[in-house]
Amino acid sequence: MARKFIDCREYPGTPQCTVSIAADSEDELLSAAVQHAVAVHGYQDSPQLREQLRQMFKEEHAEVSH
Repeated sequence: MARKFIDCREYPGTPQCTVSIAADSEDELLSAAVQHAVAVHGYQDSPQLREQLRQMFKEEHAEVSH
């Protein structure tokens, strides 16, 4: 299963933030991304913010060795 991630550097208007967040589920990733956007960047949690963040999700294709 490919993990999902979001890179804060790609969010418009975000000043020089280099945080990238990854999770196995979209719900978990969205929760973490919203918490980051609100706590660090001062955005208001709203349906619009959540939709913008969800549209930025990408699949991580890194190889994992066990």
